[in-house]
Amino acid sequence: MKKNTLIAPSVLAADFANLERDIKMINTSEADWFHIDIMDGVFVPNISFGMPVLEAIKKHATKTIDVHLMIVDPDRYISTFKKLGADVLTVHLEATTHLHRTLQAIKAEGMKAGVALNPHTNVDLLEDVINDIDLVCIMSVNPGFGGQSFIENTYDKIRKLKALINKKGASTIIEIDGGVTNKNAAQLVEAGADVLVAGSYVFGAADPIATVADLKKITSL
Repeated sequence: MKKNTLIAPSVLAADFANLERDIKMINTSEADWFHIDIMDGVFVPNISFGMPVLEAIKKHATKTIDVHLMIVDPDRYISTFKKLGADVLTVHLEATTHLHRTLQAIKAEGMKAGVALNPHTNVDLLEDVINDIDLVCIMSVNPGFGGQSFIENTYDKIRKLKALINKKGASTIIEIDGGVTNKNAAQLVEAGADVLVAGSYVFGAADPIATVADLKKITSL
């Protein structure tokens, strides 16, 4: 049976001067989700877009909105992101003091709850809450900027996380964010990935729609 790997183009790599055009491109393509990176310039050394831009994206997007918070104290904004249209809300383990409480608050708003891990963070830290997590986002680059090189240790990290999920009987899915291309997509899925985030690889392509279609084809074999 073929695996339906989800492809989530990262809007951080879109042309901000033509954002409506790029949102409609994702709608038209075989992509499954919109991946939206919210950065505060504190947790990561960059500032991306905030609430008004997400609200504008939601007006045109026809697919799942996957919001990745790279901010300190994300609990302040959980209900806000629900109102702005987030379907999946992911917080960083490194930025969250009371992770279990945060996950419950996200779910209480009717969103899927995600946890992101920086490259240095061990997946074992999720053992006690894995059954409360809908999605784990493994950062395969250091968070904060697009266009970085893929970190090779990611494959082992995926396999380790998959083993933990299976051991606990959890239904958690695994998302990979950073450096995803047609060169590593199949290997990531083979290791256990369910969702692939692709930014500059999609939006920097001569034909983004064909590039997304190629990723879907590669990962469904």
